[in-house]
Amino acid sequence: MPDVKCSVSNCTYWNQGNNCGADRIMIDIDQHANADYSAEFAGVSFDTEHQDRAKKAANTCCHTFKAKSK
Repeated sequence: MPDVKCSVSNCTYWNQGNNCGADRIMIDIDQHANADYSAEFAGVSFDTEHQDRAKKAANTCCHTFKAKSK
């Protein structure tokens, strides 16, 4: 697993030093930003069958995010 940095500190998988502790990372294009992949634990249920193309990094989003429980 590569070193994945994340500055979203209210995510369940956020670790000290702005590191992502998820076992899997799902990144998609903004067009699918509102897609509900019903992720249970960092991507077990993600739809990994489709393929898209992004023109630039700004056109992508991370679906791995899961808010920390209070």
